[in-house]
Amino acid sequence: MWSSLPFDLLANIFSFLPPDSLALASSVCKHWQACVTSYPPTAAGARHPPWFVALPVRNRSHTCYMHNPINQTWHGLFLGFLPHPIRPVASIGGLVLFRSTASTTLRLAICNLFTKQNWSLPLLNIARTNPALGFVFGLDGSPDVRFSSFRVYVAGGMSEAPSGGAAYEPTLEMYDSRHGGWKIMGRMPVEFAVRLTVWSPNESVYSDGVLYWITSARAYTVLGLDILSNRWRELSVPMAARLEFAALVRRNGRPTLVGGTSNDGACIWELGDGDRWGLIEKIPIELGMRVLGVRGSWESMKCAGNDGAVTETLRQEWWFGGSWWVGREDGNGFGLKDAAP
Repeated sequence: MWSSLPFDLLANIFSFLPPDSLALASSVCKHWQACVTSYPPTAAGARHPPWFVALPVRNRSHTCYMHNPINQTWHGLFLGFLPHPIRPVASIGGLVLFRSTASTTLRLAICNLFTKQNWSLPLLNIARTNPALGFVFGLDGSPDVRFSSFRVYVAGGMSEAPSGGAAYEPTLEMYDSRHGGWKIMGRMPVEFAVRLTVWSPNESVYSDGVLYWITSARAYTVLGLDILSNRWRELSVPMAARLEFAALVRRNGRPTLVGGTSNDGACIWELGDGDRWGLIEKIPIELGMRVLGVRGSWESMKCAGNDGAVTETLRQEWWFGGSWWVGREDGNGFGLKDAAP
């Protein structure tokens, strides 16, 4: 019966499978594999809770770990099908955006970790080194993630100067998946280009038509880009000069700042009307001490988050057996949880 189902009907059935079941289905036969890989790969897991994917910055074993939120289990996934060396940049729907570390200039590629599909984005109009990256997903309003488009924004970076050598590049480029090419959107303040090139960790947050980046130069600040008007603005950060670490994540559709000091612990602020930050949570001191261990410093912390959780904050060496803690949106506060093996 399954072999006689129309191709599009079988593909629609597969779209209801969680990512691990979809990967298993693709290994049944060539017909099913073709069906799994035929429809847009962002459909994988579209109707299921998102998986937490742990991708190390430097991975000599070509392996990543994934957390299944339904079964509460961890899975290892071999990444030998990807060109190396690479570095993960961001998630876009059900896809992962990578950059090549074999080239000094920015080169991007996209892959589906479960179906092992991957392809390279076109080269930028202006070759750049170390620009800031921003990502926008689902602007077309499609209720089905399979047919949602995405954009990649590239700001600043270093480019070749007309007189030789290198210079800061004060322009903005945008890649639109609907058109498949890069477009120069205009110029940006040179000062912002310098700060995004040198002091940005390349972690952007999109909210209400604005892309936000945090710059780590003392004191911390946040730079915002209105993607409709291409206008830039600068936002102050609470305790900016005192923070030992600060990160920008997304919570309930709003930019959320996580920052901390050794003496005062860590706090979470949310950006509200009028570009004002409001304190929404303070990390319990005893939990902070457990996470920090004997070092007692927040400088080595790394944050990640999405609309399903306040933030997930990890030790940088958690990959080898550290710990991570989660702030939940159900009002139950924070808890400590074992990391991947």
